[in-house]
Amino acid sequence: MTTVRLPLFPLNSVLFPGLVLPLNVFEERYRAMMRELLRTGDEEPRRFAVVAIRDGREVAPTAPGMPDQTALPERGPAAGFGSDPIQAFHRVGCIADAATIREREDGSFEVLATGTTRVRLLSVDASGPFLVAELEELAEDPGDGAGALAEGVLRAFRAYQKRLAGARERSLASASELPDEPGVVSYLVAAAAVLDVPAKQRLLQAPDTATRLAEELKLLRAETAVIRHLPSLPMVDLTRTPTNPN
Repeated sequence: MTTVRLPLFPLNSVLFPGLVLPLNVFEERYRAMMRELLRTGDEEPRRFAVVAIRDGREVAPTAPGMPDQTALPERGPAAGFGSDPIQAFHRVGCIADAATIREREDGSFEVLATGTTRVRLLSVDASGPFLVAELEELAEDPGDGAGALAEGVLRAFRAYQKRLAGARERSLASASELPDEPGVVSYLVAAAAVLDVPAKQRLLQAPDTATRLAEELKLLRAETAVIRHLPSLPMVDLTRTPTNPN
């Protein structure tokens, strides 16, 4: 078992390997995290872990990227996450590699990171200025029939895009812009589909690529059928702009 110890950034969303994560960092605990990452040499990856916050849990009054200037937020690295922070988070997350960390004049940060590797959350340390997690890296097992399933998912995803685009009279990303490697397809579709956090979390923690693709196939067919009858459902940027999983 390969384990790693990294700063932990909880979010109200799910990060998938290969997908870009832009962050506006305002809270002091996350500012401290970014300052620490900036101490890493340019030749080394600036890595931190992202986990989704469980539904129904209280979060700090100043949520990541959305500061409330009128509130008096709790203090400390675990503020808003209870006495045992690990219970507030889903146990499977993703490592993020920060390609850009830019500090603004007001001390906040603009960060652009990319998801790299799935991890399982083993423990959370709240003794420092920000949360630090002990993590187990998770290998990506292709499973049985991933190639054929990926082809089916891409067809279903294009039909899904067409329904979304038709609902708002938008143009589609071309088929040539979509990948064909099963693992990449599984994560791209999981990130792009209009699904709630629990559904996306289930896809992230699927035991293998084939299982994830099979679940996506069912979800896409169901969502496409719903959109056919309710064309006013929200749409995604993929119906307007080219897809770029990197």
